[in-house]
Amino acid sequence: MSKQSVLIVDDEPDIRELLEITLLRMGLITYSAINVEEAILSLQQNKPDLCLTDMKLPDGTGIDIVRYINNKMPHVPVAVITAFGSMDTAVSALKSGAYDFVSKPVDLKKLRELIATALEHSKKNSQAKPATKLSTPRHLANNPLIFGSSAPITQLLSTINKLGKSHAPVYINGESGSGKELVAKSIHMSGPHKGAPFIPVNCGAIPENLVESEFFGHIKGSFSGAIADKKGLFEAANGGTLFLDEVADLPLEMQVKLLRAIQEHAVKPVGGVQEIAVNVRILSATHKSLEDEVLHQRFREDLYYRLNVIKLEVPPLRVRGDDIMLLAHKFLDDIASRWGLDNPQLSTEAKDALLNYSFPGNVRELINILERACTLSDNGIITIKDLQLPAIRTSIEPNITEPTKRAPLEIPSWEKGSYSAKDERNVISQTLEQTQWNRTKAAEVLGMTLRQLRYRIKKYKLDVSDHLF
Repeated sequence: MSKQSVLIVDDEPDIRELLEITLLRMGLITYSAINVEEAILSLQQNKPDLCLTDMKLPDGTGIDIVRYINNKMPHVPVAVITAFGSMDTAVSALKSGAYDFVSKPVDLKKLRELIATALEHSKKNSQAKPATKLSTPRHLANNPLIFGSSAPITQLLSTINKLGKSHAPVYINGESGSGKELVAKSIHMSGPHKGAPFIPVNCGAIPENLVESEFFGHIKGSFSGAIADKKGLFEAANGGTLFLDEVADLPLEMQVKLLRAIQEHAVKPVGGVQEIAVNVRILSATHKSLEDEVLHQRFREDLYYRLNVIKLEVPPLRVRGDDIMLLAHKFLDDIASRWGLDNPQLSTEAKDALLNYSFPGNVRELINILERACTLSDNGIITIKDLQLPAIRTSIEPNITEPTKRAPLEIPSWEKGSYSAKDERNVISQTLEQTQWNRTKAAEVLGMTLRQLRYRIKKYKLDVSDHLF
């Protein structure tokens, strides 16, 4: 088996020598260059499996090399060495397509871990076969998780495949129910970590006093209830991917500690003394606008820039055209298999209704609609009546994401309890109707947090099905 090779680009002899010794001890072949010109010549002649380059070079920058490799040798990962604390520079390198970055002074243990992961990535990329082209694609051949052949979903899947070449953090933005976790898992599965753990966590579902323990673990006896040592989510995801869903819901205090863990590639358990090195790719998502959260000082700007190295938009279901029927048939097949039914069929009118519905709840809502319809249907035929679509949302408009502008309601102060339970229920119900059951918008109008609104929806047994025609 032939040895893998690494190109080192740095104009400082001491740094080059240190890196060469480290790589030689790992059993790797090394090549060296002192500037961009020499690096490009070496890339052409030696075709290394990995490039490790300093950011500042006599005739250019490491980003020049990153761009060359992305254009000419896209299967070769490139890691950039940046000055200590230069996060803006590191983020620029990642945005340009670098696999990862290393800060000076170089931590050799972390460097070896990065090199081992990057070379495994390079090996898999060089061996990968081109995706099979399907004449009528239900989904890309190498992505079994996301179905669709519409232009928005085809573009999304193409981007996911590209993101598999990088170790950079990705911020996934999309409406509730649009499939952000599936997108995150697809990114994980398309990269070198696919055999490693994929750990999803809903940041808004963890009690505030337990967030640090959940993320970093704890030592026995560190607090009341800590009856044994416990590994945190970062350790559980070591070597793989940690997906931070609803990351905007993290408390500000925890955001500081998360930023440090991401930057240092290390965590310290609650009650612990020593840090534990971790090699984790961070993917994050939220249905909120992180930009707005930063503007209103509810989310740290430095953490935002660290997570939002690459931003990926997940298209809502209403813009995916014929994917709606493709998904409907798939979900009906799944329901029939789970429930032991003959395959349910949609009537022509039911199909037309689904195609003209705006799906504010996206794919998740489509699944719920079809499960309910299967329960209500007779003789295996789903009619428009079985779908029970709200009349207010059965026609698609260009900017359907924004609810119709109406005069704001006079909302009581919920904390003071100035209204009766009946009045509160009526006001909440009316606001949900006005905002077309967009819970985030309704919470803003009502002056509540989203969590408070969800609690009251459950408390008063409010549901979109209460307002069907």
